[in-house]
Amino acid sequence: MRVCEEFSRYAAQYGMHNVIQAKVAQKLVADTDDTPKKILDLGCGNGTLFSQITWNIEYFTGVDFSESMLEHHPNPAPVTLMLGDFNDPSLFDKLSRMQYDRIYSASALQWSNDLNTVFKSISDLLSPVSLALFTSGTFETLYKTAGLSPILKSADEVIEIANRHFKAEYEIIRYVLEFESVREMFRYIKRSGVSGGRRVLDVAQTKALMREYPLNYLEFEVVFIAS
Repeated sequence: MRVCEEFSRYAAQYGMHNVIQAKVAQKLVADTDDTPKKILDLGCGNGTLFSQITWNIEYFTGVDFSESMLEHHPNPAPVTLMLGDFNDPSLFDKLSRMQYDRIYSASALQWSNDLNTVFKSISDLLSPVSLALFTSGTFETLYKTAGLSPILKSADEVIEIANRHFKAEYEIIRYVLEFESVREMFRYIKRSGVSGGRRVLDVAQTKALMREYPLNYLEFEVVFIAS
């Protein structure tokens, strides 16, 4: 297992609210040694991962539980988009009727209701995987400053669960994203989707945290799983 760090400086006014998610998707595809022709993307969103694929494919199945996201996903001839939730076992019954050369998932599976069950369902599809999950190191200083426990599993927990189902290699990447102000930082948290839409602070707590937060950046931690 490798542990790396990557530091990034982005002006918030560029409107790049999925900066880290895009970097994660780019790395998943760049690290793929082969050129899979039949691809499944779990939590495909608006097509961030699909946009990184540069080789010819036979078909690409993108799954997301958000209909509005799927409406923004590229949909050329080799793409099939499916409204579905990876927390629903019936989704994998449908997916098992297809064959995939590789299963991708970028920045989505950390929101599994039961990660062990979801990993098992993915492994039962009998395809190589390239997965990336945010972990508890994401927003680490923010949570410590607010006196809150992280809402995500630790990297060690994710790897321990993954080891039950995959013979995989693991890499932990720690990203840092800088901002011009704490206000811009909190605006990013709200719009980026990294928090999973989970509100953990009330208005008074948020204002206090904005006064007390000691950094001009946010930390992110991502576990990459490749088999």
